[in-house]
Amino acid sequence: MSLPAPLADVVSDFAEVQGQDKLNLLLEFANELPALPADLEEAAMEPVPECQSPLFLHVDAHDPTRVRLYFSAPPEAPTTRGFAAILAAGLDEQPAADILAVPEDFYTELGLAALISPLRLRGMSAMLTRIKRRVRDSA
Repeated sequence: MSLPAPLADVVSDFAEVQGQDKLNLLLEFANELPALPADLEEAAMEPVPECQSPLFLHVDAHDPTRVRLYFSAPPEAPTTRGFAAILAAGLDEQPAADILAVPEDFYTELGLAALISPLRLRGMSAMLTRIKRRVRDSA
């Protein structure tokens, strides 16, 4: 599987833990979701309606060698925040070509399928799909 190094590190972190510890790791990521920069308002961000909880994202791909990703999700949506934080940790500041090469189903490697509903997992896929669309649109 072709993953940028930071995303491969996240996948490796999840591979090292089992069962409930995977959920705990997801919650740790949720707590580490970076805050939005002061000049970016949620109202100017793209909603991701496929997510079970409100999630907004913004992709700044004007520099294809260093794509910036921003996410907003409420604290009461830890699964959604965790998914966003995984994508932020793994793909923020990566080259556009590397982001576009990430397999749509990379999240299956996290091993969360037995712990989280397929509907919630599809939310992560939807986030990645929208990120890739914005990166392609900026090219």
